[in-house]
Amino acid sequence: MRTSPSPTAVEIAAATRAGTGTARGAVEAALARIAATQATTNAWQVLRPDAALAEADAVDAHPDRSSLPLAGVPIAIKDNIPVAGEPMRDGAQASDPAPQQADHEVVRRLRAAGAVVVGLTRVPELCIWGATDSAFGVTHNPWSPDRTPGGSSGGSAAAVAVGDVPIAHGNDGMGSIRIPAACCGLVGLKPGTGVVPADLGANDWHGMAENGPLATTVGDAALMLSVLAGDPSYAEVVEPGRLRIAVSTAPPATGIPVARAWSGATTRTAQLLREAHDVREATPRYPATLIPVTALALWTTGALADAEMLDDPSALEPRNRRHVAIGRAMARLGHPKQAPREHWRARAEEFFADVDVLITPTLAQPPIAAKQWSAGGWLPTMLANARYAPFAAPWNVIGWPAVSVPAGFDQSGLPVAVQLVGRPGSERLLLGIAAQIERMQPWTRTAPLTVPG
Repeated sequence: MRTSPSPTAVEIAAATRAGTGTARGAVEAALARIAATQATTNAWQVLRPDAALAEADAVDAHPDRSSLPLAGVPIAIKDNIPVAGEPMRDGAQASDPAPQQADHEVVRRLRAAGAVVVGLTRVPELCIWGATDSAFGVTHNPWSPDRTPGGSSGGSAAAVAVGDVPIAHGNDGMGSIRIPAACCGLVGLKPGTGVVPADLGANDWHGMAENGPLATTVGDAALMLSVLAGDPSYAEVVEPGRLRIAVSTAPPATGIPVARAWSGATTRTAQLLREAHDVREATPRYPATLIPVTALALWTTGALADAEMLDDPSALEPRNRRHVAIGRAMARLGHPKQAPREHWRARAEEFFADVDVLITPTLAQPPIAAKQWSAGGWLPTMLANARYAPFAAPWNVIGWPAVSVPAGFDQSGLPVAVQLVGRPGSERLLLGIAAQIERMQPWTRTAPLTVPG
């Protein structure tokens, strides 16, 4: 039979604070759901049932439980940041299997807010790709298990989309929150630079990567962001005033077709907003070298720096050895270079001089297949990723905030989504627009996956 959608994080926390629910009860429900869904999604790398239940009991016994914003909320952590007492494998067999000694700062903040870490979720090796497969297995999209849930936060997205947990941690260096959010019908926010502590790998992929939330509602995403950022004001989703909104379905690189379902979702969403906002068609002047040179250099040299932290980089998957080798060659040529990033930033600032929010498709094509892409090598993986997920990376290059919001379904019943982009500091504004979209075209919170029970 189909199980009912799990309660939201806002609902669980409110019930736990009020004493009408318990953290233990919420965690027990999450663990039962995971037991029913893991065989289908393979979302989880590490489960910690005993530790999670003990932590839930500590929340229930907390002397000031009523002050905890995430009291009793079961949460997933992406397996590329430290969780004390658990290994951090980053999708790589070459990584150190020893338990981590201390929590990452965002994990510390989540736990201090009353969240309970149920486990760690799967990622592709070194979080390089937009599909989640590694030596630890293939993760599947609960809306259609033959499709990927995206990457690299694919395990977190699958866990939320199937209803295992209401919210999950992710991070985004080239779209790794927004791509899985779009694949799985979730809200996924990449904050702008400096809003949430990063500290990812060697150098945050040269400052492109940020930690952020994956959730089934805008309210849950805002609540989680408030904890990650250490700023309670983010939890209040504020109705925006009349805004200048640009809508564009043009991809940021030439030769990439955009499927009708994804361009149509963007146009339809923009039309819904016309009554409340000034909406017009306009496209940023993406530099011709933005994706094939600037972003590629940052991506490959960032992965090179992460690989060099491993004891034996030669044990990486063949496709990733090639990816790292490309990064090494680009580094010898002096990449990454700051001038191209500043050139793109200047063009983006020029575009946003009379625009408050840009709406684009989040993806150009439906989610690609769920399979061992590593078996096919670097080039097939690269081409598949570039063709289906080109819209996210430009905003990582300059560190601007962006959010993916569900926008219906395609003809196959897979979620489609739009991306909202704003200037630095516009996270509240983007969440406000996302909440308007949520009211205008509500979405199904979790995938109707059939599980025993």
